[in-house]
Amino acid sequence: MSAHAPLLLIHPPVAKACEPPAGIARLAAALDGAGVPCRLLDANLEGQLALLAHEPPAADTWSRRAAGQRDRHLAALRTPGTYRAPARYNRAVSDLNRLLDRSGAACGATIGLADYRQEGFSPLSSADLLRAAAHPERNPFYPWFSARLPPLLEGVRIVGLSLNYLSQALCTFAMAGFIRRHAPQAVIVLGGGLTTSWLRRPDWRNPFGGLIDHLAAGPGEAFLLGLCGAAPAGPPPLPGYAALPLADYLAPGLILPYSSAAGCWWNGCSFCPERAEGNVYRPLPAPQAAADLHALCAVYRPHLVHLLDNAVSPALLRALCAAPLPVPWYGFARIDAQLADPDFCRELRRAGCVMLKLGLESGDQEVLDRLNKGIDLATTERALAALRSAGIAVYGYLLFGTPAEDEAAARRTLDFVVRNSRALDFLNVALFNMPVGATEARDYGTAPFYSGDLSLYTDFCHPLGWQRGKVRRFIGSEFSRHPAVAAILRRDPPLFTSNHAPLFVQAAREQGKEGS
Repeated sequence: MSAHAPLLLIHPPVAKACEPPAGIARLAAALDGAGVPCRLLDANLEGQLALLAHEPPAADTWSRRAAGQRDRHLAALRTPGTYRAPARYNRAVSDLNRLLDRSGAACGATIGLADYRQEGFSPLSSADLLRAAAHPERNPFYPWFSARLPPLLEGVRIVGLSLNYLSQALCTFAMAGFIRRHAPQAVIVLGGGLTTSWLRRPDWRNPFGGLIDHLAAGPGEAFLLGLCGAAPAGPPPLPGYAALPLADYLAPGLILPYSSAAGCWWNGCSFCPERAEGNVYRPLPAPQAAADLHALCAVYRPHLVHLLDNAVSPALLRALCAAPLPVPWYGFARIDAQLADPDFCRELRRAGCVMLKLGLESGDQEVLDRLNKGIDLATTERALAALRSAGIAVYGYLLFGTPAEDEAAARRTLDFVVRNSRALDFLNVALFNMPVGATEARDYGTAPFYSGDLSLYTDFCHPLGWQRGKVRRFIGSEFSRHPAVAAILRRDPPLFTSNHAPLFVQAAREQGKEGS
């Protein structure tokens, strides 16, 4: 990190603080490669740790007990053995989450290890975001960032804020308001996944002109380099994580995030946000991505590699089989005939794959076909069996309430999950949201879903009468209560979910080796 860097890149609160932010690390590498030094601040990690370091006000018995165990809990999440003891892990996560929650109470904020809400402010309202910027002192992180930011802003010409999730929005704007007040000369750039989604709404009108100087959609390297009057220097460099506090993340060793592509290689699903936003698939060549991963592993010696792609391409999976990483890895993949091949799955396991996240979506073939998912249920069942036989854990994703589904189809999904429950280690169960920019949305009688001008989703009239209330009741009273499903759901790590799930898989395997 340069002492005279003209740029400061910030990853704001609140998101899961279990791995370094890939976005600002990638931007920093591109800037540095072009001779433009910059500073990095993981305000999410540092801000959460700062709040945890203070005794919560008006502490109740639970909060006092949690405060007394705070350091032990933080150490536990950074210790591999904790992931062999779910009760110990759950206690640590619950108590730390409680301490964060209590630290925000005076500001009317509900803070968690994976979420942020504040009474009287909506992250879906541009007026509320601007109000958060006008009154940064009302943010619970203000005592920390009002002291942390001034020395970092010295000499800085450009400040980049990476806004990826709704849970970051209010804190991002509070920090932007402070920066505008404290360093009025700085050019503020807002980028990241959520910013991109806003910019690509069909009705987008910029409400932030008086606060934010530039909003950048998609990968931000070219935009920032252009703002600095610089040009890319050769091929994309490796992400630069060295300037981040790598030993402080809430994991038993470094989880190294890496993206080999922007967009999705399938890009054909109906109602897909990627399609609605016009995001083009831009992959690195698979051999280059594999070489990057080996180089990053040699430099950082991670505990685990997290592949961030929307779906890791079949070509990259084959490249990793040909050149196995020295550490375990996991990521999202699409189900295809390759994953249904037991020999290929065994190769994946030997190549270090510890877990795959799979978009199962539905257990009804007609629903999958109508949504153009490109998924064949017979292939899916073979893939689940092959992965289980190979020893690769599966984190499955289900989506209920799509326009193609009715209650009978939802029950066929329940039957599918029960039938394949031994091959499903974890499950994410979600309700369908209609993207506001989806070309298909106009066919379903859309209406406002959330109040606020920044919502990315719209309500709709379900063509089969399978409305959200009915879907919720089915999930809560029937699907989730089936013994086979309930057993899977209980295994999900609270709050950190899929980000910590592979750590439990690793720990169980290591324990099995020790016991053999």
